[in-house]
Amino acid sequence: MAKLPVPVSQIVAEFGPTLNDEPVGGWRGRGEPDKLVKTHCCFCGQQCGIQLKVRDNRVIGFEPWEEFPFNKGKLCPKGVKRYMQNNHPDRLLAPLKRVEGKGFVPIQWEEAFSTTVREIQRVQSQYGKDAVAFLSGVSLTNEKSYLAGKFARLALQTKELDYNGRLCMVSAGAGNKKAFGVDRAANYWDDILLADVILCTGTNVAECSPITTDYIWRARDRGAKLIMIDPRVTPMVRTCDLHLPIRPGTDSALMTAILRVLIEEGFVNEEFVREHTNGWEETRQVALETSLEEASRICGVHVDDIVKAGRMWGAAKTSFLLHARGIEHQVKGVDNVLSCINIVLATGRIGRPGCGYGTITGQGNGQGGREHGHKCDQLPGNREIENPEHRAYICGVWGIEDSELPHAGHTAQEIMNMIHEGEIKALISICFNPLVSLPDSNFTREALSRLEHFTAIDFFLSETAHHADIVMAGSLHEEEEGTSTSAEGRVIRIRQAVTPPGDAKTDTSILLELARRLGRGQYFQFESSEDIFNELRVASKGGTADYYGITYDRIEKEMGVFWPCPEIGHPGTPRLFEDLQFSKPGGRAVFNPTPYRPPAEETDEEYPVILTTGRVVSQYLSGTQTRRLGGLVELCPEPYVEIHPSLASEHGIADGDWMTVESRRGRVTLRAKVVTTIRPDTVFIPYHWPGKKSANNLTGRFLDPVSKIPEFKRSVVRIRKAEGAGPQED
Repeated sequence: MAKLPVPVSQIVAEFGPTLNDEPVGGWRGRGEPDKLVKTHCCFCGQQCGIQLKVRDNRVIGFEPWEEFPFNKGKLCPKGVKRYMQNNHPDRLLAPLKRVEGKGFVPIQWEEAFSTTVREIQRVQSQYGKDAVAFLSGVSLTNEKSYLAGKFARLALQTKELDYNGRLCMVSAGAGNKKAFGVDRAANYWDDILLADVILCTGTNVAECSPITTDYIWRARDRGAKLIMIDPRVTPMVRTCDLHLPIRPGTDSALMTAILRVLIEEGFVNEEFVREHTNGWEETRQVALETSLEEASRICGVHVDDIVKAGRMWGAAKTSFLLHARGIEHQVKGVDNVLSCINIVLATGRIGRPGCGYGTITGQGNGQGGREHGHKCDQLPGNREIENPEHRAYICGVWGIEDSELPHAGHTAQEIMNMIHEGEIKALISICFNPLVSLPDSNFTREALSRLEHFTAIDFFLSETAHHADIVMAGSLHEEEEGTSTSAEGRVIRIRQAVTPPGDAKTDTSILLELARRLGRGQYFQFESSEDIFNELRVASKGGTADYYGITYDRIEKEMGVFWPCPEIGHPGTPRLFEDLQFSKPGGRAVFNPTPYRPPAEETDEEYPVILTTGRVVSQYLSGTQTRRLGGLVELCPEPYVEIHPSLASEHGIADGDWMTVESRRGRVTLRAKVVTTIRPDTVFIPYHWPGKKSANNLTGRFLDPVSKIPEFKRSVVRIRKAEGAGPQED
């Protein structure tokens, strides 16, 4: 297809997003529930416990789950409203097909399955197995993540598989593996409560991870000091002890300068470094090569504040470092992560109470979803697809020969590039909205138009699915059994509260039926989600992400089990490295030097302003779910441009004016929000909206060389006051 079947306004009128302001039955007519189902929030990686109220196979409300140890009943605005997706008027109730001039019309499942399978087989017969790609998401359960990887490799028999976690945690994962040999937060969140100093960088904790805020507040109640590194004065910055207002894209320069302070002022734990690490001398040398004055010039933070941060961290007896996408969404994302780990290792504060390091997971199952095989370079258990021993083990579990297991494919953005170039001809996606999520939206839109076939599996019609030939009505979070893994590494139970409405099917049943029709059903003999989990347990056994000792029954009884858990009798591992043994050669952690590298784009006369992007508390990722919930949209109805008064004044822009932001890739016109809480050289746009309101019209397809994560957090732009009205729909 070269274009949408009908104008986007017609698709939106029929399929939304439309705002749902009341639960099923209205606020007064819901009645008493038939049952309460203990499960978890479907949004961010905190995976807060919640009880869903169910009546007549509909979710009608919620109750706090105060016994669940992580959030103890507390929820953020998204968690409070998450139940209102169930029976939403936009919910897909049957499969759809694209009809030119008409839009999307309901069809029977037989046509949806047969068309998809016929087109996949046609494309692969004509162009080869790898001409078909599969893109998945990490809001899926562990079971569906595992199934997605196995489905792509054994049913589609393609190497071109990746997931939207490529836009989330891969820089953190790569850094963790380089330093520790294992990809997981080193501590559970209870250790935050015991820290004397907490350093947060690249994370707007209060809006993106609100329940984590409670842990930090409780630590501060007992006297902990808080260092926040952020180009904006976000809510947590307003009351912190030290704010370092970094220039976006220069994080490793700042962290390496802090490491220099630790070295020069005698805060390095020499015994720990000597006995338990490798790579220190080279890292030390690199840290001392750049003066604090030069680092200050690069990152825009005063030398005195760099020194103060080093002294606060260095003098503490216990400390906890947290980071998120702000430092990871860069072409230097892995370097930034390693520069953070270096100051943790230099002070030896890991593996004991109150001493830790954590990566704040963004997506619901961003942790578990990256462990079990729907990354292009990974097999279950966090195994490497090009490692012969790892391949042999998984081939044994799956009952195949090595020659039948595809090798590493390409990452999400690379797959979109290949679609654009005509190397990939067909796509199946589930739980991924790349038209909003990937950088350079105009490029993504053009790429999607060049596909010969596209089947999307989802429960709402996303902006990406507007370009699909077939849309399969899949399942909500509460409509299937499964497990998820939280930011702490706690494996938890997702319980089925209701069944899919109308003629919608569970995601699992859709993938299993496609596998059967592709003639590969012998590899997918699962009767339940628990069957899939039990195979996942075996597939993970012996890997760094070892789930073998975790069972549904244990999770129920213990309210979650921390991996690694290699045997049934093993208690789980809330805190890693307590024995100071790391999953690297010789059991030693590894320092990695991080000499400063410039961003992909530097400001110049033509594009003199830095753009950074991020989230707001009321929206989630591409907004496919949250832009449909009236109470959340009311909190932030539209995207905006956050701009400092001095920069606004230079361009004659007042608060509330329409202003245009333009990069080398595209432009957006949005309302200005003039605030003193942002650097004067930087503007900020939240990224949850599509079309002409999308921040990703501006961002570039520049990738970290290791993690292949795009540089969302640093673009260069020019700005001007706009004349007339703001953006219209595409």
